[in-house]
Parts: sequence; structure tokens; C-alpha cells
Amino acid sequence: MISVGAKNLLTDVPGLLVGNAENVKIRTGVTVVLPEKPAVCGIDIRGGAPGTRDTDASDPTCLADTVDAVVLSGGSAFGLDAAGGVMSWLTARGRGYPIGKAVVPIVPSAILFDLSNGGDKDWGDTPPYRSLGMLACDNAHDHIALGNAGAGFGATVGFALPKQMSGGLGSASFVLDAEDGRPNVTVAALAAVNPVGDVLIPETNAFWAWPFEQAGEFGGRRPKSGWAQAPFDDQYPGGVIGNTTLVVIATDAALTKAQAKRVAIMAHDGIARAIRPVHTPFDGDATFVLSTGRVHLRDPLPDLARIGSLAADCTARAIARGVYEANDLDPIRSYRSLYPVAKP
Repeated sequence: MISVGAKNLLTDVPGLLVGNAENVKIRTGVTVVLPEKPAVCGIDIRGGAPGTRDTDASDPTCLADTVDAVVLSGGSAFGLDAAGGVMSWLTARGRGYPIGKAVVPIVPSAILFDLSNGGDKDWGDTPPYRSLGMLACDNAHDHIALGNAGAGFGATVGFALPKQMSGGLGSASFVLDAEDGRPNVTVAALAAVNPVGDVLIPETNAFWAWPFEQAGEFGGRRPKSGWAQAPFDDQYPGGVIGNTTLVVIATDAALTKAQAKRVAIMAHDGIARAIRPVHTPFDGDATFVLSTGRVHLRDPLPDLARIGSLAADCTARAIARGVYEANDLDPIRSYRSLYPVAKP
């Protein structure tokens, strides 16, 4: 039996905390996923314009078996500084990979582009992201604010008004209940949603992810019967567009680095179920997978396939939920502002 986790958040996976920090004036933010103990990590990057730091360490052929945190940040390449702040925070607490007398935290990170959302980006010679990374660690908790929060604070969906909407931070979880001698396994997703593509079926208020919705978590809207998916045909403006959707999957199932990589690959299908088009030349779409290792797989290949499938579904739900929970980012309207729910 599969059910939604108690909080329907990434932190339904035991042993994880999530911290957010925002700068309202700049319209940007940082999200940090903090395992209480080092976690196995797998990463898969599909977007054509990625911005990342220390992601190669998760390759199964590389030395470090675990990571100490994962960082998602706004700010485009400037946001990569956030991981440095997180490393300093971890080092001060003796957390990291021991090398002789040194301790080096392993902190893979990825960024999204939010530099054109109307915020004041005139920060001089000191970008705010290092300090935001440290503040996000200070704010780490098992409750996660959604919508305009953390890396999703200044996020948008779509490439231009009037079709553009507020993006945001979303999360969702599933629990695979114990059966046939298997213990409970939790799989969850956290998404910073900032794609150049659209999350809504054209000419409707229904999310592409609607078939995966649980208990009205993103409004319960459905396309009218008889709708047909038309070929995508949209015109992008000239010049460079920066966007990106970033996802962190977590599970308490014990995975190797290679298995975590496979789950990351499968989870990208969840992005494709929720956004159209995806993995464009303008997006830096990346998926991280964290395994806290509490539950050992009884039948590794079938169990891994189930975990990857649930990860993809959680990803789709988290993306829609991030947009649904967001508020207006003047002049950019939010989903609930554009499509208010009728009051009884």
C-alpha cells in the first residue's frame, strides 16, 4: 500500500532537515537540505544550461561516498557562492570528509536564474548568497515553507508576461507501507520551480501534473473531458533566457551511489510530467537523490524500480505544488491569483 507521508514534505524522510533563507529586496533565496548524518548522493543533469558546483563527487567512480548537504540557490552563477557559506557552517561544526587533520564538507549545489524578476540586483561587490547559505543552515527544520520560499522565492514559470506566473518551492512524499516482509520506505521530493516551460495545460487552469495529485494538494483542477494534447508551438523571444527546475529526492532506503544515480535518472520523468517543454537549451534542470540508508532493500532491482517510479511521481506533484503555493510577485501573478477558488 502507498500513502502520502504525514507532512507531505521532504522531511517525511527521517534524518533530514531543510532550511530556507530569502532576500526580499533582491527577490532571491537559498534552500539547504541537511542530512543529520552524511548521505549517499546521486545526481543527474538534463538541462541545457546548468550551473553546478561539486556535482562530480557523486559519480560512482569518485572517492567520496556521501555528501553533507545539498544546496539549491537563486542568483544564477552568483548563487554558487551559497555552497561556500554552507561549507563554512558545516566546518565550524566539525562536519565533513576527514582528510588528515582537515575536515572538508562535500556540498553539491545547483542554481536557477532569477535575475530578471524585478528585484534589486545592485548588490555591489558582495553578492548575498554566501550569507544566505549560512542563514538557511541556521533555519534548518523539519517543517518546510512552500511557495515563495528559499530558492523558489523569486522563481517564475514561463518566459514572458502575460503568460508568466510565479514559481516557487514545492514538496511531496509517499510512504511505501510494509508488506511481504518489507519495512516501510519513504520517498519524497523537493522542487525549486523556475522553468521556461509551462506547468498548465494550454487554455486551462489544470496542471500538467493533475493525474498524480493527492488529496487536492494543488487545487484539484482537472481538464475538461475530451481535451487533446496539441503539439507544442510557442515562440521564444530573442536573446538568452535563463530558467531551471531543481529537484532533491530523498529516501530512507539504503542505496549505493550507482542506485541513487538511477533513481535520479528516473525522477527526471516527473519533471517531464509536470512541465512542457522541459530540459530546453535555456534550463539547467538537475535532480539530486539523497539516501539516508535506514532501510535495506530486500530485492534490490524491483525495489529500486519502485523507488524510482515513486520519485518521479513525487517530483511531478512537488512541481505543481510549488507553483500552487506561490503568491504574486508584482507584476507577475500567481496561480491562485489568476485562478481563484470559488468560495461556497
